[in-house]
Amino acid sequence: MHGRKLLLVRPMLIDPEDTGRFKPGVNTIVAVDTVGAGEGELVLFAQGSSARQAEGLRTVPTDAAIVGIVDTVAIDGKNTYSS
Repeated sequence: MHGRKLLLVRPMLIDPEDTGRFKPGVNTIVAVDTVGAGEGELVLFAQGSSARQAEGLRTVPTDAAIVGIVDTVAIDGKNTYSS
């Protein structure tokens, strides 16, 4: 794990009361950053054995990895997030 950046991520869920908005989940996850993400960015992450499939993590003992930075999100054809 030497030289790896770790970030705290909180999953975002679709708000059931307003499906055009997100609400933060209740759990926080420590993830290895493989894409150079920064604070406040919306990211895509993988957990479990899938996390070790990320670039450079095949031999690293990790349970969560950030594998992408999200540019836009559309829900029901409506743009709900844009970086």
